[in-house]
Order: sequence, then structure tokens, then C-alpha cells
Amino acid sequence: MADFEYNAVVAQRVEVAPGLLILRTVPRGWEPAPFKAGQYTVLGLRGDAPRLEGCDPEVPPPEPGKVIRRAYSIASSSVDRSYLEFYIALVKSGALTPRLFALRVGDPLFLSPRPVGIFTLDRVPEGHHLVLVATGTGLAPYMSMLRTHLMDPERGKTVVLHGARHSWDLGYRAELETMQRLSPRFNYIPVVSDPREEIVPWSGFTGFLHHFWTSPVRDLAFGFTPRPQDTHVFLCGNPLMVEAMMEVLAAEGFAEGGPGKTGQIHREKYW
Repeated sequence: MADFEYNAVVAQRVEVAPGLLILRTVPRGWEPAPFKAGQYTVLGLRGDAPRLEGCDPEVPPPEPGKVIRRAYSIASSSVDRSYLEFYIALVKSGALTPRLFALRVGDPLFLSPRPVGIFTLDRVPEGHHLVLVATGTGLAPYMSMLRTHLMDPERGKTVVLHGARHSWDLGYRAELETMQRLSPRFNYIPVVSDPREEIVPWSGFTGFLHHFWTSPVRDLAFGFTPRPQDTHVFLCGNPLMVEAMMEVLAAEGFAEGGPGKTGQIHREKYW
């Protein structure tokens, strides 16, 4: 396969669970532009790149020479740009993820040199608390934020509220638990929605994230009471989770922020 359009290689791949992949890429002969934690960039492979076995057939197949491109949040720290890391979920009917899952260490791929996006901490005032809410691979931009800013002294407390169907789908769990042990200002709260299928009984929180938010255990688990005047909430992941969270947050007085408007809710919209 010709690789004249490719500008990076796979340096590491870790299959977290069936259908979940951590992919570390290294630019080939260039350095990525500076980026802010929370931003995303584009990965790409040609239409004739191998696909993972067992995925849905493509009808019609893509043009062999056409590069299939998709946006993915960067999970690595913005301080060390020698590599870029991504947390990817397999879509068996998709055009790109079956090809990304077929990659091995040393394989080439396309990596956009210009990360972009406004899902960053720029609009969070000093001293305010952060609640980073995610399902599945929506955790990726938060890993970049934590790896870059967890120990910043001007930040308030930070909470990661991560939902997955099973405990084995909780990517980065060991690293987040280590962060929690190292930082008294950080709490990691994993929530499993289907504990009946656990091999070892799950002793943590269960259900849906918006139900956890309205439960009486929330403030104790967070270590503070989230209020619009001192807390910013980030949402990334399944659109149903995002919409449900928007409703419960609005009921507590939180409003969505963005370019030109003040608010305490930030949501990633490229999903």
C-alpha cells in the first residue's frame, strides 16, 4: 500500500476491552503545532487500508486512493507533543474505525498537524471547581486536561464522573485511581450501568450519570456541592447522556456557555 499521504506512525496500541482502543501516534519528520488540552485533531487512512475482521461489510466500498478522515479528541498531555494519543471506540459499520483497529505498531497513517476546538478550560475562572462528565471514549479530552492541569495550584477541586456499561469498559481507570491517590483535590467516580454482567460483583456506583447527579450521595462523593457560582461542568460522550445532564443541570441553575456567552456548562458537539 502506498503511504505517500501518510505522515505519522503507530507507536503503541492498547486494547482496553473488546471495541476500545488506546492508540498512540508519532509524527514522522515533523512536530505537531501547540494545542490546548481538550482540543481534537484528525486521523485518516486510505480506503484500501485493511479492516478488522468481523466488521460489517462495506456497500459500496470506498475509493482505494481516497483518505477517510475523522476527528478524535487528543488524550495526551499538551506539554509533551512528541506523540499524540487517542481513545477510540470501534464502530463495526463505520468507515474508519475498523481500519484503525487493524493497525499495528509501526503502521503509517494520516495525522492532521493542526489540532483545533474550543472544548478547553479557557473559560473556567481561577479557583472554580471542575466536574468532567463522560461516557465511554468521551473521557479522552479529560485525560489531556488532567495530564496537563491536574496539579495547577489555581484550580479548585476536580471530579471525573465516568459512565460505562461494564467495569472493563472504564478506560484509563488505573491511571485515574492513581491520580486520585496523588491529589487530594481530585476525585474519580466510575459508574457502571449494567452491573448484572460483572464477573466480580461491582461495589461502586451504578445506573445512569444524570441519576447519580440527582442522588443524595453526589456531594459526599464529589467532596463539595456543585453550584453555578463556583463550578463548571463539562459534558462529552453519548448524546442521550449529554441531553439528560443538560436538563438536570438547568434545573439547578446552570447555563450553557460558549463563544460570546457566559455559562457554566461546556459540551463537546462534534460527537
